[in-house]
Amino acid sequence: MIYATHPLSPLQRLQSECAVKAPITISKEDYLKAILEAQSEGQTVISSTLAHWLGVSAPAVTMALRRLKRDGYAAVKASGVVCLTRKGRQTAYRTARRHYLIERMLSEIFGMPWYRVHDEAERLEHAVSPAFEASLIERLGETGACPHGNFVLPESPARMRKRGIFSLFEADLNTPLQVASLHERDPELLLLLHQKGLAPHAPVQVRTRSLKGTLSIETPSGTATLLRPAAEKIYVRRAPGKLT
Repeated sequence: MIYATHPLSPLQRLQSECAVKAPITISKEDYLKAILEAQSEGQTVISSTLAHWLGVSAPAVTMALRRLKRDGYAAVKASGVVCLTRKGRQTAYRTARRHYLIERMLSEIFGMPWYRVHDEAERLEHAVSPAFEASLIERLGETGACPHGNFVLPESPARMRKRGIFSLFEADLNTPLQVASLHERDPELLLLLHQKGLAPHAPVQVRTRSLKGTLSIETPSGTATLLRPAAEKIYVRRAPGKLT
């Protein structure tokens, strides 16, 4: 007799993932997630990358990497490049997935504005139990974009270009575009973009570009000016039609 097999439920899968896993500190989760996300964006991760990413000192990074190496989460090559072990990658992905699910929960269930959910998720991601995470997966699913248009892990610019997505700074003038995703780690930038009418799925066009890289853009809220650093953190795709 052949018995039917049943896939694991989200809770059973999470319990399996967490089995025989020793507790991990919030600091270690932050470092592991930063390493994984930076790698996903196509960056070569070294100590200075983490110092900039996490806003900490170089000595603090050195001590953190020493602990991550000791506990089997990461390795540092002779070149200084930081790599995650399988254990480290699994742990980092679980933290990134919790962050993604919390952002979606705050936006889709509680109606929190998209430009505020990132910082809240940064605080809450460390307190989610496997049972609660499983409930979020059952309610929201693991596919689809977060309120900023991103997935569980960020993508490299090269990977995005293959999907027809590029930075607003690279866009041709007077071409109808749609915001695909936004860099979400800078709360001040997110608020600025919200104030300028730039949100995921919003239409936008670049009207002029100065020699210094300043863009004049048109959004549903009207015309606005963006400096190059901000424009490079907005990802768009070509969209037919006119602004509405």
